[in-house]
Parts: sequence; C-alpha cells; structure tokens
Amino acid sequence: MALTLQEKIEDARQGVYLIGTTPPKFDTDDIKLQAIAEKLLGRLHEIEYDGVVVYDIQDESSRISAPRPFPFKETIDPRRYSRLLRRLSHLDVITYKSVAQRSGAEFNQWLNATHEEHNLNNLVLVGSPSSTGDVKLSLNDAYKHIGEHDHDFFLGGVTIAERHASKGNEHERLLTKTQQGCKFFISQAVYNAQATIDLITSYARSCRQQGIEPKRIILTFTPCGGEKTLEFMQWLGISVPEATKYRMLDAENTLSESVRICRENLDLILRRCAHLDVPLGLNIESLTNRKEEIDASINLYRLLKATMELSLAERQIA
Repeated sequence: MALTLQEKIEDARQGVYLIGTTPPKFDTDDIKLQAIAEKLLGRLHEIEYDGVVVYDIQDESSRISAPRPFPFKETIDPRRYSRLLRRLSHLDVITYKSVAQRSGAEFNQWLNATHEEHNLNNLVLVGSPSSTGDVKLSLNDAYKHIGEHDHDFFLGGVTIAERHASKGNEHERLLTKTQQGCKFFISQAVYNAQATIDLITSYARSCRQQGIEPKRIILTFTPCGGEKTLEFMQWLGISVPEATKYRMLDAENTLSESVRICRENLDLILRRCAHLDVPLGLNIESLTNRKEEIDASINLYRLLKATMELSLAERQIA
C-alpha cells in the first residue's frame, strides 16, 4: 500500500517531493477553476511527486516600505483549490493558512470547516508579516487553538534561514514550534546555501543536545527568469548573495543559470549536512505565472529530485 504524505514526511528514510502553487484569483468561477487545476496537473503528469503545497497569499505591504514589484491580487480560498487538486490528482495536499486576520473564535470555525466541509488535514500556519497592523490572532495563539481542537491536524511550520543569518535563533523557533505541534517545516526559497546550512547545523546540534529527533525540513527552490522576478524575490525577503545575483543577470540565459545555481546550492547543502541526520525534502515553486518560469520549475524539480534521490541512496549504502 502506498504511503500517505504524512507517513512519508515522518519516515526519515523516505524522500519527500512537493510542488508549490498559488490559488487562482478570487473571482474565478468553478468551471475556470477546474480548467486551471487540470492545466497545472497536466504540466505535472510526466513527473512523480508526493503532493502539492497551496499557499495562502496575503498583502505583505506592511512588512516592507518598498513597492511590491507585482501587484497584489486577492485569491480564492486556498481550501477550495486544495480540495479540487486533491480530487483530481488523488494525491495529498498541504494548505497554508494566514491566521492574523481572524479572531480565535473565527479561527476555530475555520478549523471546523476545514475538517468537516473540505476534508483537509495537512496545514501550515503563517503569522502576520509584521508586528504592525491589525493582528487579531497571533501565531502562538493559533497553535494553541489547533492543539485544543477535536480533530488531529497534521501541522507544519515555516522556517526562514535569512532570519537565522540575521538573528541566529531560527533553530530555537523550530524547537518551540515543535513543542506547539509542528511535525515538519517548509523553508522560504533557498538562494543562500550557507544560511540554510547554518540553520540546519544549529538545529541538528540543539536536537542532539536535547535528545530529540529533528523534524523534516522541506527546502523550497524556485527558478528566476529575469530582473523583475529577482526584484520580487528580494522583496519577499529571499536572500540572494550579490555574486549570485550578478551571475544570473549577466548570464546569457538568466533562467537556465538560476536552475544551475539551485542545483549547486542543493548539492552543497546535502554534502555539508549529510552527517547531521536532519531529514530533508523538496518543494519546487514558480513565483510568477510566466510560462517560461513555470516550465523551468518542472525541469528544476526533475534535476533536484534526482540530486536528492542520489544523496538518499548514498546515505543508505553508508
């Protein structure tokens, strides 16, 4: 019998390979929604993957003063898209949920509907992008609510290596989130391999000191097709070293060069972290709806999955 996504994530011997996507815009009707979902799954039909990550896109303008490179567009409820993708693909889905906009009571109602109406179980909760603005529910309080809920959701958290590079305590956040119920973590897109290596190393060391098994960290990678996408990546808070930035922009083909860089970064992370026994996974996304970048994300997925599978095979032989 095939393993569920939860079983794969919790089994350190298994590879975990995901595709990240965003829901369509808010005024998409059911017919067009189905067509969009079928088009996405059609692009994926030649690759083997374990499930889809559906993001909850929020206006993050309160986090940064610079204008958003691409205009913010409200989307449909991510649960609606998750339910459809799962029905069409017969694969598990992980659904993101931004919690700051609802009160505790409203969040409990959301959890009830997520379980009873949408039949979704795999969640990643996301807090407010900044401490300013109208925050009705903190991430910590949301974890308390979900921990007290009658249904046992399979809960994941977000991890940001850039935060570790600046504050040096992201590994402590992972440990705290584990105590709050998180069973896995999904990273922000990786373009700074060293920041990710430092985070995984600190996390593994703390787990070893406390005598606990580290949770799986699913690393996100995304292709970059040009200066506008790069600007958006940096607006989102993705750390792109200066040498990497100019290597992409000065290349004959920025998109192809970004795929090479992602491959090199994953290879470096795997080599530097192989001895740490932190189970890793992959999540490949496209940050834009440009066909070239979407197609590149599929090629990137193939390349990085092969890299990860080879690393897993080498570890099992050892």
